[in-house]
Parts: sequence; structure tokens; C-alpha cells
Amino acid sequence: MIDSKHTRWTWTRAAGALVAAGMLALPGLSLATEQAQQRRDGRDVKQDAKQDARQNKVDCKATDQKNNAECRQDKRDTKQDGRQEKRDIKH
Repeated sequence: MIDSKHTRWTWTRAAGALVAAGMLALPGLSLATEQAQQRRDGRDVKQDAKQDARQNKVDCKATDQKNNAECRQDKRDTKQDGRQEKRDIKH
């Protein structure tokens, strides 16, 4: 026959350990979701900056206000601004 007092004590300890592990995991979970949101926001900013840079270069070339090298530099500057904004979001 199984000693019910010993079995009950074992299950109580196991349940307590599971509850304690769950409590420890909760703060890490909220931090992970916050970091995930920051990554998504940063990725969205970077993608928007790339699209803006492409459009700026097309517009620059279409109006012939600058030569290709100057338009290319404007595109690089726009993309760099997007990267900096992404860094600001993450840190």
C-alpha cells in the first residue's frame, strides 16, 4: 500500500516548485515581449526609411536638380537617418 502522507507531501512540494518556477518566469516574459515590440518598431522605421530613400532618389533624378552622385548621397543620408532612429528606439 502507498503511504498517502508521503505521496501528499511529494505532490505538494512538486506543485510548489511549479508555482515558484512560473513566478520566476513572468518577469522574463514581459521583458521579452517588450524587446520584441522594440524590434518590430525598429524594423518598421528602417523599412519606411528605405522606402523613403528610394522615392527621394527617384524624385531627385526625375527633376534633374542634381546629378546621380548627389541623388545617391541623399539616399544614403535618408537611410542613415532611419538607422539612427531605429537605434534610438532600441536603446
